[in-house]
Amino acid sequence: MFDVLMQPWPWYVTGLVIGLMVPLLLVITGKNFGISSSLRHACAAVLPGKASYFAYDWRTQGGWNIAFAAGIVLGGLIAGVFFANPEPIALSEATVADLAALGVQDVSGLVPADIFSWSNLMTLPGFLMIVGGGFLLGFGARYAGGCTSGHAIMGLATFQKPSLVAVLGFFIGGLTATYFVLPLLL
Repeated sequence: MFDVLMQPWPWYVTGLVIGLMVPLLLVITGKNFGISSSLRHACAAVLPGKASYFAYDWRTQGGWNIAFAAGIVLGGLIAGVFFANPEPIALSEATVADLAALGVQDVSGLVPADIFSWSNLMTLPGFLMIVGGGFLLGFGARYAGGCTSGHAIMGLATFQKPSLVAVLGFFIGGLTATYFVLPLLL
């Protein structure tokens, strides 16, 4: 029975499950799917009244969102510890060759250790990729009014034109970073 949980699921199964969660969440609770506002709600809970940006009733607007984010962390922990797939990550030979050409040799874990490691964080290129990239990702998500999952899954499902523009921007930015910025940093 647990064998099903210990192997990767096909994209069409997981995509269908995620796709069905959007209308269920909207119809049953009236809530929009997305995660990027969780940090704001958590800060509002911990730092009430310290900044006007956090001065709102986080319980009515974001209490469920904090529980959702905690569920993601707990689910990831359970999946990674108890249901971890012992097989290495399946990457195409072309991807492995492209990464090797950029100097990334170890692709055996969830993320390439040559890029995401404590030792790499202490170098300027590594710091720019990890800390700078994280800042830009967080800033962009707040500036766009939501993260990639919120816009791509919820926004497009509800036919929101700003979400279409945001998703196009995410893809253009990702492709630009992959083909032009990443080779400069590696």
